[in-house]
Amino acid sequence: MFSGIVAALGRIEHTEPLGDGLRLTVDAAGLDLGDVAVGDSIANSGVCLTVIEREGQRVKFDVSRETLTCAVGLDCVGTEVNLEKALALSDRLGGHLVTGHVDGIGEVVKFVPVAESFELIVRAPAAIAGYIARKGSITVNGVSLTVNRVEGQDFSTNLIPHTVEVTNLKHLAAGSRVNLEIDLIARYVERMMAWRDGDGAVSS
Repeated sequence: MFSGIVAALGRIEHTEPLGDGLRLTVDAAGLDLGDVAVGDSIANSGVCLTVIEREGQRVKFDVSRETLTCAVGLDCVGTEVNLEKALALSDRLGGHLVTGHVDGIGEVVKFVPVAESFELIVRAPAAIAGYIARKGSITVNGVSLTVNRVEGQDFSTNLIPHTVEVTNLKHLAAGSRVNLEIDLIARYVERMMAWRDGDGAVSS
């Protein structure tokens, strides 16, 4: 479990084929890895990955074909990734509860400076658009953001300069693809309503 508060920017340093997936080597120079061991989880741009090897500040992860199909930004050397270690029970929950499981890939419609902040408008896949609510939370590339407006499949958020500076969201432009994870609570609300209405089977 994560909170969507990015701790550091990493960079994909190397990729190599691994079956039908990939093994990634990420340079996590800015992340405190003192308490990280093989088997621990680290979110990479919103994708929960398991540490399989660590050499100094370089961390290796195995990424399945399924994950590569459902997420973006994990298969290209040089790409910056937003890093967050899994939460400890004693940690502050600065963002919202995030699982690190991508629900869909969104497309940036607009990313522009507005006064002292930045406006980000993203078009979500139709399958998950209904879960996105005004003043609710959403995760974009692993960053916890508050939704300001929803119009059809499009939602907008405002980013403060600090968020842009310390995450890979600074590289976004119209047409960029981003990893989206909807608010976990919305999933449970749907499940409870479906059960109440007599439909015990809910597709993902």
